[in-house]
Amino acid sequence: MAPDAREESAGPRLVRPYALTSGRTESVVDLPIEATLEVQPSGRSANWPEGHMSGRIIELCATSQSVAEVSAKLHIPLGVARVLLGDLITAGHLRTRATISENTTTDERRELIERTLSGLRAL
Repeated sequence: MAPDAREESAGPRLVRPYALTSGRTESVVDLPIEATLEVQPSGRSANWPEGHMSGRIIELCATSQSVAEVSAKLHIPLGVARVLLGDLITAGHLRTRATISENTTTDERRELIERTLSGLRAL
């Protein structure tokens, strides 16, 4: 007997972006795509349900990631990433780090541009 064609596949399910953000389209925090993120102690100690997007973001940001990199690596639209990251920032689980200042060296600027381009290409 052939397997039921209506049987669900074992692969991941498609979740609509508005479901992840509760319909919100803008973050309360201004987040340029090159902004880097750092996990705060409250983010490390939070018990996220397995597979929860916030937990996945915190896990990913254990090593410094830009907004563009988070979007690309989690396969979510940039706008959705900004909303979710903004939520984690306002909750105190993440913080942004300044990407460029007057004291930024040429090598640091080049690295930032390369990482940003890499994130954009991955989108």
